[in-house]
Amino acid sequence: MNFSEVFKLSSLLCKFSPDGKYLVWSLEQPEWHCKIDEGSAGLVASCWSPDGRHILNTTEFHLRITVWSLCTKSVSYIKYPKACQQGITFTRDGRYLALAERRDCKDYVSILVCSDWQLLRHFDTDTQDLAGIEWAPNGCVLAAWDSCLEYKILLYSLDGRLLSTFCAYEWSLGIKSVAWSPSSQFLAVGSYDGKVRILNHVTWKMITEFGHPATINNPKIVVYKEAEKSPPLVLGRLAFPPPRAAAGPLSSTESKYEVASVPVSLQTLKPAPDRANPRIGIGALAFSPDSCFLATRSDSVPTAVWIWDIQKLRLLAALEQLSAVRCFQWDPRQARLAICTGGSKVYLWSPAGCVSVQVPGEGDFQVLSLCWHLSGDSLALLSKDHFCLCFLETEQGVGTAFGQRGDHT
Repeated sequence: MNFSEVFKLSSLLCKFSPDGKYLVWSLEQPEWHCKIDEGSAGLVASCWSPDGRHILNTTEFHLRITVWSLCTKSVSYIKYPKACQQGITFTRDGRYLALAERRDCKDYVSILVCSDWQLLRHFDTDTQDLAGIEWAPNGCVLAAWDSCLEYKILLYSLDGRLLSTFCAYEWSLGIKSVAWSPSSQFLAVGSYDGKVRILNHVTWKMITEFGHPATINNPKIVVYKEAEKSPPLVLGRLAFPPPRAAAGPLSSTESKYEVASVPVSLQTLKPAPDRANPRIGIGALAFSPDSCFLATRSDSVPTAVWIWDIQKLRLLAALEQLSAVRCFQWDPRQARLAICTGGSKVYLWSPAGCVSVQVPGEGDFQVLSLCWHLSGDSLALLSKDHFCLCFLETEQGVGTAFGQRGDHT
């Protein structure tokens, strides 16, 4: 595993282009770069189009979305974007864009053709306050869900027909996260009640639900606990008072994973009842590229990542970190999960085991977010003001990292 030099970054705005050739600038031609200025309209969000040739910028107050062509330098505008959790989504083949809109106190969805950014379909949604939309990977179904105040998820066809509606319960906080399986056969819905419900693509009914209890008793579940691996102290070489670097926090201390014996009690967080946006429910979930595994994080158990076996519909493994999990993402090519916790390490899980990798460099590089290159052979690690690339050896996958570091169990 190798690391690049550190580059400057602003507001964690860094992402690979869909074709893998650009990271804001060209990876093949480092001298090529592009700067876009929205002027007085401001900028609150930016994303790539699937063809890697356009950038979509959302202006302040969600007044419009500006589509910039990197090839022709032409500009297109899309009006009425809604300020919501996930208001823009592309089909995987890059042909269509679905956009959540809000006008005249009602929610709408517009479907546009990405080749010329012309409107294909426009329909209203049966929602009180549309929170997000997401295409199925096959591009045939669009999922739309309501705000947390009402548990409702709606499934629409490409031509705007309502296929089905799912509601698990009423009169309580509802949906918090949604994810499609890459096969489009399953839709995972994470809720504020701490459960994940799996819907099937034939009847759109629930086939199972996964709870996230604070205690794991099943001996068939592998529980990995991160533990500090402090370097041995050499007596006679200690200085007093210690140097400033040595007297600092232990965030740069190396760590390893240990397999815990059940029963295992995970660290839970008691939400503040008098504050908005309580730290409860399933805050993140994602399927592996082969649709065999589902990774989840319960916000009331912030230091844990849960790995579910979708073929057997059971919990396979749980990872308990020393710090709260900030982000995780699957390798787009294989069942390999990358995790960060805001410290100077990146963590990898695969069915073969786990590894903890220290990010080298001067100072304390705090990994706040990460994203995979589409080839699966590298990761972009993002801190507050900087980012670097982590290159993985792909011939043996995560096993290579295990062999180099010897941190797995």
